Order: sequence, then structure tokens, then C-alpha cells
Amino acid sequence: MRQVYLIPNIITAFALSCGLFVIFKVNMVEPGSELFSVLNVSAILLLVAAFADLLDGAVARAIRAESEFGVLFDSLADAVSFGVAPSVLLLKALSLEPGTGLSFYAMLGCMLFSICGILRLVRFNVKAAQAKGNPEAMADQKKHFTGLPIPASALAAVSANLLLSSPFMEKFFPISQETKAIVLSSIMIVLGYFMVSRWKFPSSKALHFRVPSFQLVFLTVILAIFVIYGVLYFLPVMLAVVTWGYILLAWALSLIRVIAGKKSKTLEDFEPEQED
Repeated sequence: MRQVYLIPNIITAFALSCGLFVIFKVNMVEPGSELFSVLNVSAILLLVAAFADLLDGAVARAIRAESEFGVLFDSLADAVSFGVAPSVLLLKALSLEPGTGLSFYAMLGCMLFSICGILRLVRFNVKAAQAKGNPEAMADQKKHFTGLPIPASALAAVSANLLLSSPFMEKFFPISQETKAIVLSSIMIVLGYFMVSRWKFPSSKALHFRVPSFQLVFLTVILAIFVIYGVLYFLPVMLAVVTWGYILLAWALSLIRVIAGKKSKTLEDFEPEQED
């Protein structure tokens, strides 16, 4: 039985290794050198880490191998891979001169992002512990997330960094290093805020497709082909579209709910959670 319990923790350790590799690899690159290839590889590794983060929980539930150790290990791994790695990538990509106002702003944005990400993980674990034994609370957690999930936030931050550093942007939409630093640092602050906010974000567990199984498989294969093609040839654009599309969709749903008012039943699941 002990060997069975090792399976989800091995997957978590693999995800953590991806995050650590990103941090160590980017720090071995000389400041000011071409970082786009490193950012490209880092984005792929963090995508793999995000997939492993989904997989370890699913495997643990499937084989009934959930444990307190696994929950804590998963949170610590997420803190490193999705809370620290994107901040390190940004600071290394910008390579700003120390002691300037711009470097302070970039450092502030990265620190807020990492701190908010860790707070998001702590709140999630506390809410999950409180929901145990309460079927209604557990069902609500499956429908949506309170606050932007840290893997999605990390991928959004890395996708923005990768897109603004890509040859495509430099060729067609060139911006100065100062503007790039301000934009990316501001994005980190915004993402940090939404991680600790009470806004609701949809969960993939709530997706239910009422279509014949053959059609679902066919659509899944078509989607997989587009995703694989995008990763291989248009990673900066594809990653930005997917991650920011998810965030913008959640913002739109939440804003519609706020405009509709509490008396309306429109999108009730996206009513911002009240403070405890």
C-alpha cells in the first residue's frame, strides 16, 4: 500500500523539479544575453508542471491515496514552481540596473506576485480542510475557485513575458525596455491581486458536455492537434491566448454577475465571495 501512496507524490516531485530547473537554469544565463530560448523552454516546463499538478490530485483521488503529507507537499511544490519561478524569470529577463526606480518597481511586482501566490495556496488549503464532511461546500469548490489559481496566474505571467520578448513582438510591435518593464511589473501586481481576491474563476471540474461520446472524442482530438501545433510553432501567442482568455472569461462572468445584482439568479456561482 505504501508504494501506491508514493505515486501521486512522485508526480508532485516531478512538477517541483520542473520549477526548480527553471529557476536554476535561468540563473546560469548571463545578464543581457538572449533569453528568449530560455523563456521558451521555461514556459514549456511550467506547462508540464501545471499538467502534473492536475494529474497528482486526480491520481490521488482515483487510487484513494490522499494524505496530509501529499497536500502539504503539493502546496510547497506549487509555491516554488508557480509562485517563485515566474518572478525569477521576469527579473532575469528584464536585467534592470540595480538601484533605479524601475528596478524597485519590478522587484515590488515580483515580490507581491510570489507572496500573493503563497497566500492563495494557504487559503485554498484552509478552505479545503473546512469543507471536509460538508457535501455542499465540497460541491461549490468543484464548480469554481475563489481567487485566480496559482498555476493559471504563473502561466499568464510567463506568457506575457515570453510574448513581449518574442521576435514577433520585436519585429511588428517594438517597445522600449522601460515600457516592457513597467507593463510586465504591473501585470505581476494585477495577477497577485486576483490570486488573493474574492472573485470567482471557473474550474475544469465543473465542465459537463452533453454530446455523444464519439463527437466528444473527435472534438478532443482536433483540439489536441491545434494545441500541439501551437506549442511547437506559436508558443508565445498560443500560451497568451489560452491563459489570458481564461482570465478574461472569468472577469467577464464576474462583472456580469455584479451588474445583474444579488437579486438576480444570473451566474449565481460567480457572485464574489464575502469576507469571513
